[in-house]
Amino acid sequence: MTLRFGIKLTQDAPVGTFRHVWRTADEAGFDHVWVMDHLASLGADDARPIFDAWAMQAAMAVATTRVRLGCMVSGNTYRHPVMLAKLATTVDHLSGGRLELGIGAGWNEHEHAMYGLDLGSVRSRMDRLEESLQILTSLWTAPRTTFEGQHYRLVDAVAEPKPVQRPHPPVWVGGSGPRRTLRLVAQYADAWNDTSSTPEQLAALGEVLERHCDDVGRDPATIRRTVQLRLREHPVADLPALVERYAAVGVTEFVVVLSSGEAALPELDDVVAALPALRAAG
Repeated sequence: MTLRFGIKLTQDAPVGTFRHVWRTADEAGFDHVWVMDHLASLGADDARPIFDAWAMQAAMAVATTRVRLGCMVSGNTYRHPVMLAKLATTVDHLSGGRLELGIGAGWNEHEHAMYGLDLGSVRSRMDRLEESLQILTSLWTAPRTTFEGQHYRLVDAVAEPKPVQRPHPPVWVGGSGPRRTLRLVAQYADAWNDTSSTPEQLAALGEVLERHCDDVGRDPATIRRTVQLRLREHPVADLPALVERYAAVGVTEFVVVLSSGEAALPELDDVVAALPALRAAG
């Protein structure tokens, strides 16, 4: 089994630190680099610095040469799917076809209330996410798109140019809801990202995903299983053993999430040094 590893820096750091993380990951042989998508910083202090996720991905595209890049994950409630499709296509072209498109339903109640954004119920968010996935796929692959949904309406919509990657950039759906999220993974995703499950919990969820794949006629082996490993929860020294446990239940891609603020750069050095051991764990 070949394992792939990425690095993610999220917030509370100057642009120069982000650039350093991306270039280091590119040169050190990591497989992908990531940002996150929020309008205000997470945690007790919502006024810490955070940059726009899609502007950052454009910067990642031109700051690196080989590593793949993405946002883990882009909140569907923040942008109309037509805008998201256009942003993704632009970044795919800027990067020469290195974009991984991460998307989720959205969840941050405080943030939505602060900016007057419509969050809606869990059910409505999942309905909107499903419509967005349908629209994205069509805009990226069809000459024109007409769509009549509950939340979005497109009439003979054009989307040019198409992405560099064909049929489109790989889609990562984030979340672990067994009924709706994993169903959408089975229907639309190239990769499933889990943020908090233990290896044992993920194995059980993987069985649910396989049942959804059976229902929709999808080979579950065509969906990459991915997890995020936050260094504030898992010291670097513990990562090889943890990677081995996740790999045993089918996980093939790992995103190591650096801490915010001043701790990010020392952690980056430690993760770079640990990369050979992480690859060997598979």
